[in-house]
Amino acid sequence: MATRPARVFLVDDSAVVRQCLQALLSAEPDLQVIGTASDPLFALQKMANDWPDVIVLDIEMPRMDGLTFLRKLMAERPTPVVICSSLAGPGTQTAMQALAAGAVEIIAKPEMGVKGFLESSAERLCEAVRAAARARPRRLAAAPNVIAEPSEPVALARTTERIVAIGASTGGTQAIERVLTALPRVAPGILIVQHMPERFTASLAERLNGVCRIEVREARSGDRLLPGLALIAPGGRHMQLHRSGAQYTVQVLDGPPVNRHRPSVDVLFRSVARHAGRNATGVILTGMGDDGARGLREMLDAGAHTIAQDEASCVVFGMPREAIRLGAARSVAPLDDIARRVLELA
Repeated sequence: MATRPARVFLVDDSAVVRQCLQALLSAEPDLQVIGTASDPLFALQKMANDWPDVIVLDIEMPRMDGLTFLRKLMAERPTPVVICSSLAGPGTQTAMQALAAGAVEIIAKPEMGVKGFLESSAERLCEAVRAAARARPRRLAAAPNVIAEPSEPVALARTTERIVAIGASTGGTQAIERVLTALPRVAPGILIVQHMPERFTASLAERLNGVCRIEVREARSGDRLLPGLALIAPGGRHMQLHRSGAQYTVQVLDGPPVNRHRPSVDVLFRSVARHAGRNATGVILTGMGDDGARGLREMLDAGAHTIAQDEASCVVFGMPREAIRLGAARSVAPLDDIARRVLELA
């Protein structure tokens, strides 16, 4: 009696990748693609009544990243998983995390030319899926709070999106302009807190948008942070970074002043430390007081690179001085060198 084909489910946020994988695997008589989904939560809904033999899984996806989903699977319903991701190159921390979490095989796809790579690697992909179909993964200890988004999730070790968080006060409008105008259009996504009252930040964003190669605008809750975009916290409201899977969004919220300020640099920096970790760079610019110094230290402790503006180029050497005193700044740089350093780190 002929054995039935191995039943495969594809989870990837790229429609091109899903279509390509489905065509390649479906061409094999011993493999059957029974469904696809753009993120793990959709996948769980679709697989509920028709569970596959093998799951081919991306890592960088909205709503829930692939590593979190992999750990959930292995804790609740162990299923052979083939990781197919640009983040999982040989020897990377992400690849090691995936293997430790129970992945059977790993295919490292490039960030560019993915369709051609998948087509040229069809034989390897099919063999990886066949090998996975024969595997019997073990159940791992359950990780807490993986179904609902945890209150303080641990940031992915690495994503393809980088975050730059900038805080400034007195003299900051000119300093921010010097940094942003030196950046190319393909700069990493940037979040900015400048101490300003209501209605002033919209005008600042509009003016900067007119002189910068990147897009600059006032932040709105739910905005996704993308390369080539800088979001400025509205005057009178705090701004926090959040993560949806491996994508970053912002929330603009009311709340009491922190360090006598709203928006507060510390509020932004602490959220970046929590949700972006080593995927971030923190920059503290000229300003009076100490807002941002403790948050920058939290970013450093979370693995981020941190930069303080040097005294000679500051209008007021208050906030950078406090950050340096706390050991929060990994490097100290003149204002005109900060954009270059940000690009090198990204």
